[in-house]
Amino acid sequence: MNKYVNKVQAILNLVGGDISAVNEDVTYLSGQTPPTEEAIQAEIIRLQAEYDALQYQRDRQPEYPSIEDQLDQIFWQGLDEWKKTVQAVKDAHPKPK
Repeated sequence: MNKYVNKVQAILNLVGGDISAVNEDVTYLSGQTPPTEEAIQAEIIRLQAEYDALQYQRDRQPEYPSIEDQLDQIFWQGLDEWKKTVQAVKDAHPKPK
């Protein structure tokens, strides 16, 4: 698991409302019915799959030039050169089909 996919996030997605959590000890503050462990585990699996499916975005992000550099490139070299720069990053980390 990563810091974005965890038991507390899964519970929050399942029950909504206000909860309080210390580590994985959850207190339900809005009268929610606690989800079953099976429902929590299924939600963790779903969240992890969703997170994994976006890995290409996280891989691309550090390779893109800063917005300032991109705007400068557009100004001085034009849109076609800028598109080549961006496309190279997209080609290096393609979006899964």
